[in-house]
Amino acid sequence: MANLITLSRFPLLFIYLALMYFGGETALLWNVPFIVLIFSMDTLDGWIARKRGEASLLGSVFDIATDRSLEYVLWVVYAHLGLISVLVPIIVLIRGTSVDAVRSIGMKGGISAFDQIQSPINRFLVSSRFMRALYGTVKAAAAGFLTLAYALFSKGTNLSNLIHQIAIALTWISVFVCVIRGVPVLIEGIKSIRTENSNK
Repeated sequence: MANLITLSRFPLLFIYLALMYFGGETALLWNVPFIVLIFSMDTLDGWIARKRGEASLLGSVFDIATDRSLEYVLWVVYAHLGLISVLVPIIVLIRGTSVDAVRSIGMKGGISAFDQIQSPINRFLVSSRFMRALYGTVKAAAAGFLTLAYALFSKGTNLSNLIHQIAIALTWISVFVCVIRGVPVLIEGIKSIRTENSNK
C-alpha cells in the first residue's frame, strides 16, 4: 500500500507539470493545493508503512528515489520557468547524487540509508523526524508559493511580486536544509569507506 502511494505521485506530478505549462489562470491556482497534496503523500506513505509494518529496505530505497526524482524535476522546471535561479537545481543535484553515491555502498550491505549514520548529532540532522518534517514542509511551502506566484504573474496582480519574494526565500531555506542534511552523510560515508579500505 505504501509503495503504491509513493508510485502514484508520478502521474500526479505529470498532471501538475502539464497544468503549469498549458493550464489557464484557474488551473494554475488549483495547482497550488495540488502540489501541496503531492508533497503530503510523502508523509502519508511513510506513516502507512510504519502503521502496517511494511517498512523495508526496498521501500526505503523506493521512497528516496521517488523523492529525489520529484525534487529534481520541480527545481529544474521552476528554473526553466524563470521562477528561481538555475543555481538551485545545480546545488540540489550535486548534493543528491553525491549523497546517494555514498549511501549506495552501505545499501549493498543491507543497511538502510538512515541507519548508516552513527553520530547522534548527525542522526538528528539527517534522519530525525523533526528534520525530515522540516525539510519536507519547507520544500512544500516553497513549491506552493512558487506555483502561486506563477499563477498570479499570469493574472498580472501586484501581489505576485511579494509572493514571489517569499517563494524565493523559502526556496533558499530549503536548499540550506538540503545541504545541511547531506554533509553528515558524506562525512560519515567517506570515513566509513576509508576505514573499510584500511582494514583490507
